[in-house]
Amino acid sequence: MPKLMKNQKDLNYYLSLPYTFQVQKTEKGYWASVKELDGCHTPADTLEEAYKDLEKVFRMYIETKLEYGDPIPEPVDQEYSGKFLVRLPKSLHKQLALQAEAEGVSLNQYAVYKLSQ
Repeated sequence: MPKLMKNQKDLNYYLSLPYTFQVQKTEKGYWASVKELDGCHTPADTLEEAYKDLEKVFRMYIETKLEYGDPIPEPVDQEYSGKFLVRLPKSLHKQLALQAEAEGVSLNQYAVYKLSQ
């Protein structure tokens, strides 16, 4: 069992965090990784194997980082408000505003429509 430094979080703490497990299909099978942890990945032949193996690799990754006292990135809980600010050239603003007016909708509604295409 790794020896903890003062104020260091333990294995169970990191295992309980909402890390993002990703699995991608490849030519030879699957590639599984933890989005937030660079180097925490594994190949697999099946989808089920990918998740099972990634759980093992994830645990070993955290254990190794704790053993050596290396920093361990934590997942960032992101909330999305549904709005963002975009700066654009005046000519494009004018073009979009005129197109929105021609469609009989607000500029915001028109922008959402264009972004969703």
